[in-house]
Amino acid sequence: MSNSSHYSTRAIHVGSEPDATSGAVTPAISLATTYAQKALGEKHGIGNVNSFGEGFEYSRSGNPTRGAFERALASVERGKFGLAYASGLAATAGIINILKANDHVICIDDVYGGTQRYFRQVCSATMQLTFDFMDFSNVEKLKAKITDKTKMVWLETPTNPTLKVTDISAVSAAVHSVRKDIIVVVDNTFMSPYLQNPLVHGADIVMHSVTKYIGGHSDVLMGCLALNDEELYQRLKFIQNGMGGVPSPFEAYMALRGLKTLHVRMDCAMKNAMAIATYLEAHPKIEKVIYPGLKSHPQHEIATRQASGYGGMITFFIKGGLTGAGNFLRSLELWTLAESLGAGRSFAESPAVMTHASVPAEKRAELGITDNLIRLSVGIEHIDDLLADIENALGKA
Repeated sequence: MSNSSHYSTRAIHVGSEPDATSGAVTPAISLATTYAQKALGEKHGIGNVNSFGEGFEYSRSGNPTRGAFERALASVERGKFGLAYASGLAATAGIINILKANDHVICIDDVYGGTQRYFRQVCSATMQLTFDFMDFSNVEKLKAKITDKTKMVWLETPTNPTLKVTDISAVSAAVHSVRKDIIVVVDNTFMSPYLQNPLVHGADIVMHSVTKYIGGHSDVLMGCLALNDEELYQRLKFIQNGMGGVPSPFEAYMALRGLKTLHVRMDCAMKNAMAIATYLEAHPKIEKVIYPGLKSHPQHEIATRQASGYGGMITFFIKGGLTGAGNFLRSLELWTLAESLGAGRSFAESPAVMTHASVPAEKRAELGITDNLIRLSVGIEHIDDLLADIENALGKA
């Protein structure tokens, strides 16, 4: 089944092979923290701890349930190796910790607020790493930023929250044309492995906050990576084990279950999102709508070319500034005012006040994260009910 070209087949079968002993079609939640060894230096194992068929010794190093998820994740991202972490930021830290003092990272400017905070306030101060934040639309300008100390290029596409779309193939090719050892990382959280596979487009590592679309129900806190290079995988695996930021077996089980229904949930969310984006674009109280599926999106062609859909995230600017945004958000009844995204339930939030409040005010202004910007995570409720709630809230904004 791992050779299938279809996401749904890979997600349902890889990592969930029937148990050889009992025939169970659902992987067990293995709670053991340590494992008996057959003999000195000879481990037990079922071949799914880390795609190498290594056995188990201690649950921080490897766990059967986590291994099942890691194999499934690697498969749906078209990679060879998967790694799971206790959160998306733990996955980010796992990547950054393969660098050393004075290394240089180039990061897309409109990156998730938590990533910006970690890079600016933790890595710069305590790890002596240097960062440049910039737009990636011009690859020649990106190449010009590369120095002999540049070891990593970090991008999201679409970005959070202004939904800028980056050409992964163009960026990867440009960076690797300068030096092949520069690691290109793509945060694929917004698109999910169902819609977009950055490894296919030349990226070295793909990263997800599993908490979002993969988990899909606002009940899992987790992160993950997928990649193809064995040497890079071994470096990341060493850091994963050495830092210890791994998920519990229960979280891994829930994430594996989430992978199996991701395509069904995302198809519904995308259909709803397109209808809502189209409605908002024509509404007189809306200044601007940003959704990759709209032809008005400046990178609509890139989004169409490198992904098989446009996702469930919408950003729009409402008239009336912070007051208008506050009145709109306060008047919603079906949409939940909350951070996070990617669940069956629909969420609405103000990035300037909530998810991106840690980004310096001057940087928010530069990026266009204004007080009247609203981010929607479109869920899978009935579209008539979602639109009616938006219409009612806009009437009170």
